[in-house]
Amino acid sequence: MATEKDINKQAEQAADKKDFIKFGSDNGEGKPHFHFNIFYIYLLIGGFLVYMFLTGDSNVQRVIDYSQFQQLTRGGYFDKVVVDARESEASAIIARDPGSEFQALSDAYQSAQTTNNHVSVQSNLPSCDRFAEEVEAWKSAEGSQCANLDVRYERNSTMRDLLYNFGPIVLMVLFFWFFFVRGIAGSMNDRSGGGPFGIFNVGRSKATVFDKDNKMKVTFQDVAGLSEAKQEVQEIVEFLKNPERYTNLGGKIPKGALLVGPPGTGKTLLAKAVAGEADVPFFSMSGSDFVEMFVGVGASRVRDLFRQAKEKSPCIIFIDEIDAVGRARSTRNFSGGNDERENTLNQLLTEMDGFGTNSGVIILAATNRADMLDKALLRAGRFDRQIAVDLPELNDRVEIFKVHLKPLHLAKNIDIKKLARQTPGFSGADIANVCNEAALIAARNNKKRIDAADFNNAVDRIIGGLEKKSKIMTQDEKHSIAIHEAGHATISWHLRYAAPLVKVTIVPRGKALGAAWYMPEERQISTKEAMCDEICSLLGGRAAEELFIGQISSGAANDLERVTKQAYAMVAYYGMSNRLPNVCYYDSTGQEYGFSKPYSDERAKIIDEEVSALIAEQYERAKNLLKTYAEGHGQLTQRLEEKEVIFTEDVIEIFGERQWTSRNDELELLKTKK
Repeated sequence: MATEKDINKQAEQAADKKDFIKFGSDNGEGKPHFHFNIFYIYLLIGGFLVYMFLTGDSNVQRVIDYSQFQQLTRGGYFDKVVVDARESEASAIIARDPGSEFQALSDAYQSAQTTNNHVSVQSNLPSCDRFAEEVEAWKSAEGSQCANLDVRYERNSTMRDLLYNFGPIVLMVLFFWFFFVRGIAGSMNDRSGGGPFGIFNVGRSKATVFDKDNKMKVTFQDVAGLSEAKQEVQEIVEFLKNPERYTNLGGKIPKGALLVGPPGTGKTLLAKAVAGEADVPFFSMSGSDFVEMFVGVGASRVRDLFRQAKEKSPCIIFIDEIDAVGRARSTRNFSGGNDERENTLNQLLTEMDGFGTNSGVIILAATNRADMLDKALLRAGRFDRQIAVDLPELNDRVEIFKVHLKPLHLAKNIDIKKLARQTPGFSGADIANVCNEAALIAARNNKKRIDAADFNNAVDRIIGGLEKKSKIMTQDEKHSIAIHEAGHATISWHLRYAAPLVKVTIVPRGKALGAAWYMPEERQISTKEAMCDEICSLLGGRAAEELFIGQISSGAANDLERVTKQAYAMVAYYGMSNRLPNVCYYDSTGQEYGFSKPYSDERAKIIDEEVSALIAEQYERAKNLLKTYAEGHGQLTQRLEEKEVIFTEDVIEIFGERQWTSRNDELELLKTKK
């Protein structure tokens, strides 16, 4: 009786044979029949190359005319001559140096001798019979030098010649048969494209299918924040789970939903959560998967994707980065390079209109470039909904931090709300990166727990780059940078709408020689006074250099760039100028007015004058503030030069508590009172 060990051994042997032997249905006798495998082609090619290498002739070969061949034969330079009677060709190996009479052959003979090779010569014969008569005459002549010459006549080709002549042709036929004939047969029989090597697989969809056998493990509980977006997407899942709830009232299930938002905000994660929540098949595919160099492949993949979706209806199709295939079609396409992409887009538009409204196939797509998409793709009836997935607000960032902090070993001094306030404008991906960087920094310092300092360093690392403590600076440069950064800190501390200071450093980080970190307020709208305070704070570094050093430097380049953009936005976009009130020249369509501007040259001159006046006014304001608080600025500068990094506590010690309360603190007080 067979033991369990024997049964397992037999199963392993059967699995090893599976790639080489395929059992037929019965075949009358139940015997296995041979199944062709690509491995055999590789084996045949390898054997052919090895045979060529082992039997290849490494001798030096020369082709000479018949007169030279006669002289060499008569002179006894050959020991044996082989004559191919079928081709009327003679070949022989030179046995001794031909001398200066045949200089080229002599040089080849001497070179071959150094490598233990031979020189083989070949010549066409006018007639095999004539050559045989000449050889007999030369042998019988008195004083003949070729009396012992061995002449052999052959009529059959050798196996080596057959391989040289017909081997490549046989291999080409096998390749053609395997890739083309099998591909056509497989696609006609079961639409499989002839297996993994079938060439017709190129037109099949590359979508990843998540169904009951391959479930997605991400759910809505794994997606922090995005409450409004989750609500709209969750409704789509309900459409598929319980369609009668909506169709009984006469409603129609939407055909598609477009997730729009900046990179890293969680569009793809939200789609994965839909796959995890929905009890229906989920097809996931990238927009670039449709694009191929072969004509018609993209459209074929679109057709195949929707064919599979209709077969598994109800289901969801998700196309990530749809702008790769859904970009707006151009009417001035001269190169023809986008024709294939446009054909793919046309097929996608056709398929989205090709199935019924209540067929149970819903399309989700994600992009961060919605302005580039074709208008036909965004019309009602195709993508009925556009779901905005924006950068997370303060409360959303708190929830995101809670998700990413779960697997980390944290110290007790971690304030999640403070971390969320320190990361305005951070996406979900950025917050995940902050948590990971904090863990790496703590591990680098051999800590057992991740504390608040590690998170602060992680935020600094992501915003400003890596610290460059080894960068060499002179004492004058260090003093100038300290005065510059202290100027920013001093002015921002005494302006009502300026962001509260968190940290100032003169340690080079990234491309910056010094930096100041603030905790900006998250306002939905900004007033003119708030924007002027921001400009004044940015000009504080340049004003401090002029006042306390007597000369200005190039260190304020980034500040001046931000100031100029802000001032132009106030004058040309927000209508905050006295001479140009209530005027906006911003183009929300993104076309930037083409070749003409919507204002005259005189109006452009006024805009420039107003911008210059606004910047000059805030610059004088910054200098006056620095003169007023010159003593405190000097103490900040000295402390920066000594410690290189100062925090809010240092500024409070010098200037006292900040007079103005930030809106974030006001919101916290309101929540506490409630």
